[in-house]
Amino acid sequence: MSSGWAAESDELPAQSEVAPYAAARRRALSERFKGLRLVIPAGPLKVRSNDTDYRFRPHSGFAHLTGLGLDHEPDAVLVLEPVEEGTGDDGGHHTATLYFRPLAGTDSEEFYSNARYGAFWIGSRLNLAQVSALVGLPTRDLSEAETAITANVGDPQFGGVQVRLLRKVDEMIDALVDTVRYNTAQDPDNVDLSALDALDDEVSEALSELRLIKDDWEIAQMREAVAATVNGFTDVVKALPRAISHPRGERVVEGAFFARAREEGNELGYDTIAAAGNNATVLHWIRNNGAVQAGDLLLLDAGVEAESLYTADVTRTLPVNGTFTEVQRRVYQAVLDAADAGFAAAKPGNKFRDVHAAAVRVLAERLQDWGLLPVPLEEALSEDGQQHRRWMPHGTSHHLGLDVHDCAQARRELYLDGVIEEGMVFTIEPGLYFKKEDLTVPEEYRGIGVRIEDDVLITADGPVNLSDALPRNPDDVEDWMAGIYAS
Repeated sequence: MSSGWAAESDELPAQSEVAPYAAARRRALSERFKGLRLVIPAGPLKVRSNDTDYRFRPHSGFAHLTGLGLDHEPDAVLVLEPVEEGTGDDGGHHTATLYFRPLAGTDSEEFYSNARYGAFWIGSRLNLAQVSALVGLPTRDLSEAETAITANVGDPQFGGVQVRLLRKVDEMIDALVDTVRYNTAQDPDNVDLSALDALDDEVSEALSELRLIKDDWEIAQMREAVAATVNGFTDVVKALPRAISHPRGERVVEGAFFARAREEGNELGYDTIAAAGNNATVLHWIRNNGAVQAGDLLLLDAGVEAESLYTADVTRTLPVNGTFTEVQRRVYQAVLDAADAGFAAAKPGNKFRDVHAAAVRVLAERLQDWGLLPVPLEEALSEDGQQHRRWMPHGTSHHLGLDVHDCAQARRELYLDGVIEEGMVFTIEPGLYFKKEDLTVPEEYRGIGVRIEDDVLITADGPVNLSDALPRNPDDVEDWMAGIYAS
């Protein structure tokens, strides 16, 4: 088994397009944590069932700082070592090294004996030198990572260095850092690990905030993910006739989109919501085991994750038979008008929360016009009111990128209370959801759920709808579906 194999290639790849962008991100992080050792794990493989793992996806913070996507390097860790200010990488205050486990190649017994890491089982991957050339980073064997993480840890007053860790990514590294902190403390009996954990949380916070403004490479990846997602929605419309004839038609819808995600991207960015009829009023409906019936609406919330791990997040609500009923159109138009109001508010200089306020006001006005609000409009919109939330309970926007809910650990003053800036990418996604069990609304509304969601890039001139290739106007939706059915 260990002999007779062709030599593995040592040819070095060209540096990736993302490498200089990743270097700039590391430089920005270095500025915030001068004098501190930063430890950013990729995370381990995760068991799906017994001896079967999920496909590996690194933590988004690790992917952002290294540029590595796909299924590269489980267990890897990026260490930013503090150096004299201004003498580090790109004039920063740290030098970065990527530690990972080289694949067990033909010169190793693990080549055929290790089903997790042997090339015989899982195929070849790049070696240390090849990854170094690809990402523009020094690389070392993972066996050296423990020393790199723990060396000289201690009180800076006595020549030691403090560690800041991206926690809750790799339990083994969490335990390693906690142990070395305890063992090197001046007073081990009074080590406050929870206080140290809070300091570590600043790393997670900083990594989220780095992603609030997308660079040019990230924006290109977002466009790629959205384009693949648009193709997936077209595939779903083509599959609707079969979905109608299947007892679990929502699974037909889900499967059609998933096939596109795997063909053009890496994966789904999140579990697809393929919700027909009353299921469309369930905000996180991912069972997708219901029927798809002519005359109902299909709420499809789905996104393709590109190989770079950037994801789209788009929702369209489609009449299954290609034509809205009068009531469906009325609800749909209200949601579309709310979305348009959100777009109008999504301008540099406005507050992020202004987008939600603008969209919700339109929805509340329509609910009032239809006689559904139990209180006057302004009372409902007040902080103590919010009666409209019975039918629109979620936020209108969230940042988008490596995570479908990107930048989630950013400080409130930079996110929810933050100012909209050029380079931000976020969703605009108002909705109305009238459950069939809701006896406070007329029967004609019950069982109708509508959400329209687009991915928006903020430019100096205002918002650009990255997902505008998918029709939004109800007439355009009907024409689009008719054209697909006729082809």
